[in-house]
Amino acid sequence: MLNRRHLRVKVLQSLYAYYQSHTQDIASGEKELLFGIEKIYDLYLYQLTLLGELISQEERIIEENLSKRLPTQEDLNPKYRFVDNACLKMIVGDETLQKRAKARGVSWNIDRELVRKLLAKVKSQNYYSEYMSSSSSDPEEDTRFVIKLFKKDVLPFELLHSFYEEKSIYWIDDWELVSKMLIKTLKQSDVTHGKLALMDLFKEESDRVFAIELFRKAIINHRTFNEIISSKTRNWDVERIALMDMIIMEMALTEVLKFPDIPVKVSLNEYIELSKMYSTPKSKVFVNGVLDKLVEQFNRDGKIPGQYGGLRDNASE
Repeated sequence: MLNRRHLRVKVLQSLYAYYQSHTQDIASGEKELLFGIEKIYDLYLYQLTLLGELISQEERIIEENLSKRLPTQEDLNPKYRFVDNACLKMIVGDETLQKRAKARGVSWNIDRELVRKLLAKVKSQNYYSEYMSSSSSDPEEDTRFVIKLFKKDVLPFELLHSFYEEKSIYWIDDWELVSKMLIKTLKQSDVTHGKLALMDLFKEESDRVFAIELFRKAIINHRTFNEIISSKTRNWDVERIALMDMIIMEMALTEVLKFPDIPVKVSLNEYIELSKMYSTPKSKVFVNGVLDKLVEQFNRDGKIPGQYGGLRDNASE
């Protein structure tokens, strides 16, 4: 589920929090890093089980309407297409999903009112009416409907945003990533045979180790790398360089010098992207320029393997 770029972002955020807290406890910082990464998976499970909870909520509404003392003809003749949606039923029936959700305490049992409001919003939409009135039905159409529902009503639902913000401070930054992973899950699933393509948090155990080692080595080498960066920024007061920019540069040096199995060019390109995401336009150019000078120097001194083509072209993007 998480690739190396996602993990670099989480390490960057954790290092920023670590230095802001002025703590010396690396173990506690590492624990917070792993906790933040694990919470991404909780959000993924919440979003998936929310989709399944929608048909459970609709089933309850149908039962309530049928139990009315004076039911209407509409109450007595409900439309079952939504609750029979093959994609949603696949989610509800997936045992692995339900087991993982239960193990992590992911449940909508005490928040059904929120689900009910979301369902009411969905049922007010034209695409829902069109889906319910359509005579044709196949698993692919059901999946397209669920993806449209997710994009149009789940993602922008403000009550859901507030709910997640109360659940975890980590989920604001993870929202976009998890949303992409959920849509990918739905597209890759075999709805015809009811097989949900449920993702694991890490693609490989080595990715988890990578995140931990990157975090620890960046802290352990903090002073050394700070001095190295200072040597290339003599016209700058290091104390005035933004903390986020310093962390990005130190993480880049950590990978270049301490992770020989990762190609230098790959590492540099990744930190160029991070600088685009987390630095201002001016500081982004500054960060890339410093890294360019440093890696060229390391290459001349034989401290890194292979050839290096430079950063300047990328820095202006």
